[in-house]
Amino acid sequence: MKFSELIRLLEENGFRLIRERGSIRYYGKTGWPVLIRVDYHGPKEVPKGTCYAILKDAGIRK
Repeated sequence: MKFSELIRLLEENGFRLIRERGSIRYYGKTGWPVLIRVDYHGPKEVPKGTCYAILKDAGIRK
């Protein structure tokens, strides 16, 4: 999965960009207790373990 696909998946599940510092983006949504950190690296592939960790933190099953 590419970073753009991961971001699209988060946004489809109600997450919005809250804060950005350089290449690090934080996503959150109303009623979700924690921010989801995504180290954005453009068109590159997301490492498999990183992708699973981000989706798990967001409560998304794929």
